[in-house]
Parts: sequence; structure tokens; C-alpha cells
Amino acid sequence: MKPSILLVEDEAPLVTMLTYNLEKAGFEVRAAMDGEEAMLMLAERVPDLVVLDWMIPKLTGLEVCRQIRRGKATSRLPVILLTARAEEDDRLRGLETGADDYITKPFSPKELIARIRAVLRRSRPATGEDELSFADVRMDLAAYRVTRDGREIHLGPTEFKLLRHFLENPNRVYSREQILDAVWGPDSYIEPRTVDVHIRRLRKALNIDGRPDLIRTVRAAGYALDRPAADAA
Repeated sequence: MKPSILLVEDEAPLVTMLTYNLEKAGFEVRAAMDGEEAMLMLAERVPDLVVLDWMIPKLTGLEVCRQIRRGKATSRLPVILLTARAEEDDRLRGLETGADDYITKPFSPKELIARIRAVLRRSRPATGEDELSFADVRMDLAAYRVTRDGREIHLGPTEFKLLRHFLENPNRVYSREQILDAVWGPDSYIEPRTVDVHIRRLRKALNIDGRPDLIRTVRAAGYALDRPAADAA
């Protein structure tokens, strides 16, 4: 499933350009031309992130951001604020309103995409403050320790980050490219097939004593952390 973006911007040419680039980068994009339309679209479906222009009609970007933070279903929704205001006081005002990041116009689509990916990584939900878990796998983030059914699993740094990504997003299929962005970063120059190598290493480490394989391969799509069919039934 593609990460979904709500783009709130009243400049039609900019909407067209950003929508094209965001969709090309693998995002699903919906667009609103003013603050009231944005709030209606948020009520219909909450996206993964909002890209929000400060100066929009009907409700300003700051007011939309305030309402997002007050909403029960949207209080933790990531928001990136777009603005032509370059003064530090304006930047601080935007961040104090609840924006997660702030981009000054003009900007390149590549910069916006990199910021979106960074904010999504930071905002990815976890099952606990210091521990992630799925089935019989436990990850202690503070101690940098992984166990399965109580037995310690020894992982390399990349396999640890890969497992953390899956534990934070169980049951969701990720392509190799999405995994590369999440684990290695959007600016990495690594072949997508490298993911397969680290998946094999992670599987080998996790599947001790013939334990069920929790990493599901989805042909032509990618990988997911999932319970085996027999266990899920």
C-alpha cells in the first residue's frame, strides 16, 4: 500500500507539479485547494501525512494545523508546512502550532520528498516506548537486544534496523525500494536486490530451532512481517 499524502495548496500549477513528482516517488496524493476543503477531506479519510501551505483561503494553514492537533483521529498526524515566509520567527510560529517540519518556498520536489520520507520515518508508530513485539519476537530498543520465545537472537546492525522496520509496521507489504528508503535512507545508492540478502540473513537468525517463518515473501510485491497461515487461522 502506498503512503498517502494530503496536499493542501491553492496554486494550481504547483499542485500539478508536486502531485506528479510525489506520485512518481510512490505516494498516493489527494489535493485540497483551501483550508475548509482540507478539513472535509481529513474527516473522510486520514492520510499518512499532510503537506500544508501556510497561505491558503478560508482557513489558514496554521489554523488547519491547530485543528489537526486538536482532533482525536488526527492529533498525531504528521504535517509539513510550506510557506514563502523565511523569517526565523515565522518558522518557529509554524513549528509551535504543531507542524513537524517547515519548508520555505521556492523548494525542489526532491527536497520535499526527502523531508516527507524523513518525517514518516520519525512518526512511525511503535508498540511500546522501549520495546517492540510481534508473535514471540521481542525487541528491546534500549538494550539493543532481540529475543524469540525468550531466546536471544544475534543480529547485525542492518538486520536489526530491518527487523525494527517490520516490527513497527507488521502485516504490511513493503517493496524492496520502500525497504531501502526506510532502512538505508532515501539517498542511498544500493541495489534493491541487496534487500534480499539481508532478508535471508534475518530469516536465518530468526528461524532458530525450526521456528515458523514470520517474514512473508509476496511475489512481485515485496516482504511483510506476518504470522504463518496455520498460526493466523
